[in-house]
Amino acid sequence: MTTIRREVLTLPAASLGPDNPLPPLRPLDEAHRIDDRDRAGLPRDMARQVDHEPLRSLLPVMVRDGYDRTRRARELDALVIENDRLRATVLPALGGRIASLRHKPSDRELLYVNPVLQPANFALNGAWFSGGIEWNIGATGHTTLSCSPVHAARVPAPDGGEMLRLWEWERLRDLPFQVDLWLPEGSDFLYVGVRVRNPHERPVPTYWWSNIAVPEERRVLAPADEAYHFGYERRLRRVPVPEYDGIDRTYPLNSTYAADYFYDVPDGRRRWIAALDEHGHGLAQTSTDVLRGRKLFVWGTGPGGRRWQEWLTEPGTGGYCEIQAGLARTQLEHVGLDPESEVSWLEAYGPLEARPDGDWHTVLRGAEERLEEALPRADVDTAYEAWWAHADTEPGERLADGSGWGALEVLRADLKLPGTPFDASTLGEEQEPWLHLLRTGTLPEGGPHEPPGPTLVARPWRDMLETTAATPLAEYHLGIAQWHAGDRAQAVRSWERGLVGAAERWPLLRCLAAADQAGGHPERAAEQYAEAFDDLCAHRPEAADETDEAGGDDRWTAVAAALGREAIGALLAAGRTADARAVWERLDPATRDRGRFRLAEGELLAAEGRPEEARALFDGGFEVADLREGDESIGALWARLGDEPLPARHDFRMRPDGD
Repeated sequence: MTTIRREVLTLPAASLGPDNPLPPLRPLDEAHRIDDRDRAGLPRDMARQVDHEPLRSLLPVMVRDGYDRTRRARELDALVIENDRLRATVLPALGGRIASLRHKPSDRELLYVNPVLQPANFALNGAWFSGGIEWNIGATGHTTLSCSPVHAARVPAPDGGEMLRLWEWERLRDLPFQVDLWLPEGSDFLYVGVRVRNPHERPVPTYWWSNIAVPEERRVLAPADEAYHFGYERRLRRVPVPEYDGIDRTYPLNSTYAADYFYDVPDGRRRWIAALDEHGHGLAQTSTDVLRGRKLFVWGTGPGGRRWQEWLTEPGTGGYCEIQAGLARTQLEHVGLDPESEVSWLEAYGPLEARPDGDWHTVLRGAEERLEEALPRADVDTAYEAWWAHADTEPGERLADGSGWGALEVLRADLKLPGTPFDASTLGEEQEPWLHLLRTGTLPEGGPHEPPGPTLVARPWRDMLETTAATPLAEYHLGIAQWHAGDRAQAVRSWERGLVGAAERWPLLRCLAAADQAGGHPERAAEQYAEAFDDLCAHRPEAADETDEAGGDDRWTAVAAALGREAIGALLAAGRTADARAVWERLDPATRDRGRFRLAEGELLAAEGRPEEARALFDGGFEVADLREGDESIGALWARLGDEPLPARHDFRMRPDGD
């Protein structure tokens, strides 16, 4: 019988820490953009979807950059769905990630299982970790839910057993979604039914990629003769499969640099991808045809790729690659979802044994035949129909709670979402002021010395902010909502109005500083940042002064670190080195010891004409925990300090030199 049970995983894990309390007003740091030269010649639907409402902002989501690299044994809540053939371990507090998928008869793990939990800056909003199967929804990149909880419950399965339902409200696009894990008795394949709904009266851009980590000592098979190659030089090229530039790229370790290969699977062909070891054992993923895209991501064997592999796990534990499946040909695209409509499909994950080496078409034919024997294509379609009949079934026993944002939206719009209840019981502290605004038309003032909290930016909330009393806090939130909508001049006016009578000016001054940066006014931005940081220090809680050596009050520490980091960068950009040093000196010692701030200190020392001291920081060693995927700031600073090669421990470069 299929069972679902709770379990606790204990593994070395770093702390996620607090979210960044400052609203993300800067342009999105998105690596998945292509050169305009590469748009010509794309298929018509692909060219249209590449330009279809790409994400411009992270709002209303906050950045998660408070994590560190100090790992200790921590307990993680897990949910295990198991039959006599497979055992899947799910982490509901971490985006519903499938951490492990084990085939019991062969005693083989089918996925790459990370032995540690180490957040790194790969998700759209920061914190992400590698390994397992993740569900990427929202926009190009790793989902903002990577390290966030989702709702989970038992649901009756089509065969009379149980399914594990995961669901949440995706906030970038305001879309509810569900993932149903169904493991029929005696099945070698885990079925995954997915539904994304658009409950709004407007079309919404949609994005989905199921991301599967597998050991990199594999050959990756997909039914295609061509692929779109995309690397960190941001060029999109159509290349042959399996060989490109005389090298068989279906072996991940044959590539030098990190790259994506989006396989162009012909229409009518079965949708599948597999990763097999040298003995022909491995994992296959297949689906109904709606999930059309298939992809291979490789880190490559270059120093930067190997360094990232070590960064995400324990050195010496083996690397991984990713095989993926998505709604479009590539991850550069967004698919339109009509008003009050939905899209759904069924995926299947299980073991595959087939010959991996040899002529490409012979290998593909053999693998497809073995996949058809193990799981006929028609059975996947039949399983989808059976699952679809149960997609609206109301959940039974609740196994985990996600956020309260979905409940707030359901209350606001009086939505009916059968199968995915967003109960009012999940509303929490973050939703409280917005619930008050919804019910009374007024926005309550926060407590003293606290960050204003997250802002809701969707049009209905913006309308409410425009009609509520024009308090400094309301003007702050209204300006952020207007900024998100592209009305930047009005946002600035709202923030300037909010300054009148504001007891604490730093949140509004910081917004104005960010606006000046975006508008190309570095001197004015630097002045606003300096004033904002001065105001923050003036309102610093006494408790933070008393506990400074131990890290200070948590809220003060997070705000001061975030604002101080931005201020130092703006002041250095404006040539105000002494003022940047003054900000640095007022940060608490625990903040200055963090790797991100050691790097900032190195930039400050270089600007002060003290290269030897900046070089000493490198010699002493530091780690920038939230170093962004593709970030080259460490190498840029090193190059300013001398001509020696960049030390391997700091080499995170993801592309060839000169590109």
